[in-house]
Parts: sequence; C-alpha cells; structure tokens
Amino acid sequence: MTAQHTASYYAATATKKDARPALQGAAQADICIVGAGFTGISAALELAERGYSVIVLEAMRVGWGASGRNGGQIVNGYSRDLDVIAKRYGAAAGRAIGAMALEGGDIIRQRVATYDIACDLVDGGVFVALTQKQMDGLAHHKQIWAEYGHHDFTLLDRAGLKAHVESERYVGGLLDSKGGHIHPLNLVQGEAAALERLGGKIFEDSRVIAVDRGAEPVIRTAAGEVKAKHVLIACNAYIGDLLPELGQKIMPVSTQVLTTEPLGEAHAKRLLPSNACVEDANYVLDYYRRTPDHRLIYGGGIVYGGQDPDSIRAKILPNMLKTFPDLRDARIDYAWSGNFALTLTRFPQIGRLAPNIYFSHGCSGHGVTTTHLLGRLVAEAIDGAPTRFDILANLPYYPFPGGKTLRVPLTVLGSWYYRARDRLGV
Repeated sequence: MTAQHTASYYAATATKKDARPALQGAAQADICIVGAGFTGISAALELAERGYSVIVLEAMRVGWGASGRNGGQIVNGYSRDLDVIAKRYGAAAGRAIGAMALEGGDIIRQRVATYDIACDLVDGGVFVALTQKQMDGLAHHKQIWAEYGHHDFTLLDRAGLKAHVESERYVGGLLDSKGGHIHPLNLVQGEAAALERLGGKIFEDSRVIAVDRGAEPVIRTAAGEVKAKHVLIACNAYIGDLLPELGQKIMPVSTQVLTTEPLGEAHAKRLLPSNACVEDANYVLDYYRRTPDHRLIYGGGIVYGGQDPDSIRAKILPNMLKTFPDLRDARIDYAWSGNFALTLTRFPQIGRLAPNIYFSHGCSGHGVTTTHLLGRLVAEAIDGAPTRFDILANLPYYPFPGGKTLRVPLTVLGSWYYRARDRLGV
C-alpha cells in the first residue's frame, strides 16, 4: 500500500502528488542514501551534480517527515547562537561554524533559481520579543552575528515592528533580510525532481531494515537491496530502531501547526504587512507566516518523545488568538503534527559509522537551512574534501541521560524552568 502524506496544507497544495515506485530486487550505485528529506535529497543532489550515481531509499514519501511538515521558514544559523558555539567548542571551531551560518539559506535560493523550483519563496524573516529581556537578547544576537561578518539584521522598536506584524504582544523585533519562507514540501519535491533529471533514483515505500557494513555496504529493504561504495543515513527523528547507536543520541520532538481558512488579501496583509515570516523569542516559540492564498500558517508547541497532543487545535489556537485576537472566528482548515530530531547539545550531529558510512541528523528545530548545509558537507567529504565536514564531525556528541526511558521526563523538567522564565520575563 502506498504511503500517504499527513493531511497538511502542504500536502493539499503540493505540486507533485503521485508516488514513486518501491525498490524491487538488487541495485547498485556509488552512493546510497537512506531518507528522502532535506538532508538526504540535498546531499544526493550535490553528489549527482558532481557526477556520482545516487540511489535514495525512503520508507514513506519524499518529504514525508519534518521536511514536508515544518513551518516553512528560512531561519539562518543554528539552535545555539554563535558565541555559545564558540565558547563551547573553541574559537577556531566557532569561526568555521559561524562562517557557514548563512550557507543553508544560500543553497536553497541557488537551487530554486537553478532548477526553477516553484515553492513560493519570499525573502524576509522577523524575530519578535515579548519582553525587554528578550529584546536585549535580540540586540546581542545582532552584535554577535556582526562579529562573524553577518550584517543583514535590523533592530526594530515597537513602532518599526508594525511594518511587519500587526500585534500588540511584542515590544520590538529583529529583521533578518536573508531570512524568508517557502512551501517546504514543494521545495524538497522540486529538489528531488532535479536529482532525477541528473540521473539519480528515488524509491519510496522502501523502508530500510538492515545496513550490512563492509568495503561495499549493502542496504536492505523487504523487497530489495542496494550495494554502494558509500552510504548516508539521513533519517533524523524517524530513524526508529534501524541503528541504535544513532537513535540514542537524538530524541524525537513533535511540533504542531494550524492553517486558517483564506482570510482575504486585505486581512492577511493587515496582519503581516511585509509578508515576512515571524518567530518569537520564547524557549518554546511560536512561528507563523502568510500563504499565497492569504491564509495564516501558525505553529508552535512541543511534545518531547514525538507523540501527538490530544488536540492540536487546543495546543496552538490559544497562542494564535493572543497574537491575533481578530482571528477568533476564523475557520481552521488544517491541523497537523510532525517530529524533528533534538540533540542533547541542541547542535546538529554529523559523522561516520565506518569510513564509508556517514550520518547526519539532529538540527534541533533549525532544519530547513541547516539540513541543506549538512547535505553539502557530507557530499564534500564523500567527494574527497572532508575539511568542513570534519570540523562538525569532531565535535563531542552525547546520548541523552537516562536513555530512552528517562530522556523525556528529564528534558521536560528542564523545559519547565525555561518556560517559567519566559512567563516571568526574567
């Protein structure tokens, strides 16, 4: 039976709706990639551009997981700010990682232009502050990024923010002119189509059940196998029990998204005049944006462990109405949930399980841009230029304390502290 995308706004408005065939029998390629989300497809496309033969195996559909369900926001950087990264990993690593901070967004824009991908790309993103403490944090963010050569930020006071967000919740914000938003499922499907035009092959409904290591690894599904010179494991939050040594270092976390009915052009433009996407500065943040058909996509909330909440609407709608009270009568046409992979350090992990078996996962909520960067770094390493890959691969990675049994309650305890600080404004 062909797997189906979750019932999201993105799936309903996707350009490509037909499925690809499952793997049957034996196949061979230079590279086999497990997982057809942004990481896997990005790496595959980079490698195909370099002349490698590539096969991608996907358990469900291209973009079925977080890559096709997220808020669709181009948010530059990582889940930890650049000064925190430098303090944690050293000045040299900090400089190298900081130099890459805008590259994921640049890759997306290059791909859209090169392959003529119709994914509703819009430039501009705004971080908004609910308290003066958060506003001070945004000013610090701007200062730190300038120290790394990134000067695309503009601080906004309450009045200046009105050009972007019509809400009384915020005291100010920070405009990132190199931020933006896209239709994520159409982006990853467009990249997949570009890969196929270059000769790459993608098999859907082809869940990998075993990875046989060796000089030429064999990747097995229930109905076939791929022999390859190199392998990339790019399953992120949906890795399951395939490779426990990877699964123990990440935790699936679900986030929830609503989409309103079409509000009409005038109403949608009044709420978000500049059409920039928005995310707030809370520990558990809200994020939202307009769509081309004048809806509001509003997301937020997290459930550690990756389960769906009892009611997506009940989890997200109250905050949406705090932000935009005049939407109280707006119909909600779509509500869905999806998982991203969280790491203990909140920093992505890439590395090797063997000299010819690579992995990449754990963007911790910054996946749209970071996955594109990581896909390129893996491709560089396979292509014989591992310098940038090794900068990240050599960072220390840790499993969650308590293993799968205790990682959720321990993380929840920590999140209560930060949520309380957000509520108290300290």
